[in-house]
Amino acid sequence: MKTFTSRLLLSASIALSTLSASNLVQAKEDFKVCWSIYVGWMPWEYGHESGIVKKWADKYDINIDVVQFNDYVESMNQYTAGEFDACTMANVDALTIPAAGGVDSTALIVGDFSNGNDAVILKEGNTIKDAKGQNINLVELSVSHYLLARGLESVGLSEKDVKVVNTSDADLVSAYTTSDVSAVATWNPLVSEILGMPKANKVFDSSNIPGEIIDTLIVNTKTLEENPKLGKALVGAWYEIMAEMKKDKAVREHMGKASGTDLAGFESQLSSTKMFYEAGEAVEFVNSPALKNTMQYVAEFSFKHGLLGEGAADAGFIGIETPTGVFGNKDNIKLRFDPSYMEMVANGGL
Repeated sequence: MKTFTSRLLLSASIALSTLSASNLVQAKEDFKVCWSIYVGWMPWEYGHESGIVKKWADKYDINIDVVQFNDYVESMNQYTAGEFDACTMANVDALTIPAAGGVDSTALIVGDFSNGNDAVILKEGNTIKDAKGQNINLVELSVSHYLLARGLESVGLSEKDVKVVNTSDADLVSAYTTSDVSAVATWNPLVSEILGMPKANKVFDSSNIPGEIIDTLIVNTKTLEENPKLGKALVGAWYEIMAEMKKDKAVREHMGKASGTDLAGFESQLSSTKMFYEAGEAVEFVNSPALKNTMQYVAEFSFKHGLLGEGAADAGFIGIETPTGVFGNKDNIKLRFDPSYMEMVANGGL
């Protein structure tokens, strides 16, 4: 009898503990999102300043803190370390930093793809072939490194034909003004600043590989699964911002000033960005078989550079889930493209 009673008490204790743990998961109310300055991510700054993000957070009884980082790589490192629930990043970096670091992450929002915003710039030379033998300053192992590799590949060269010099994005513009730096690969608004300088020739950009450099909001998969209200709030806010951005010049001017330029400069950057203003456009892009092929290119580049983590035997070491299938190891999926929340908006939900 004592044993049976003890078992009942133990079972009740376990049940209460499980219920308590479940309630703790559901009780999470405070979330943090980080972003860095880039034309496709300035909407988060506007969403924060205008109160749109707060409006949608309030709708779902949660708090969302939107934090700007001046150093793009540091923002991703902080997300990977668990300091943030979501972070803006390109598809290449999402694979090589959080996914390779073992953090299961989901591309909740696919906001745009770069269509000229990322570029290789030389002081001397007019084609990517002229990069041969030069030092190229860039954020090593980032989307800029990927762009450079794809550019060199397009003319029969490889990274062995150049020397990559790792440089923080915060330092690239000032570095280009020095005599020691002859070439850079970077993204806007830095591209626009550098192209405004003497002896700055754009020799390759992301319009040469359309749809490959994809800008996303990455969310921790476990956090998203346990807190769908976070996904709904972020997606709802995003598409309200998109609607205002598309129709209102004053909103675009605000974003331009916040990024260090003006309306004309910001709209110039937008002209080399394929923005998905409508949720349906983003859903169609994510559902296309081309996304899986693109991520295979990205994985192969990443494996070649040893970016998929220790023990990676091939480019498929990390599974990448897309609506048309998984590239890589289905038992080790760490990066997911899930259009379901964007589909809610496209179908008039939320």
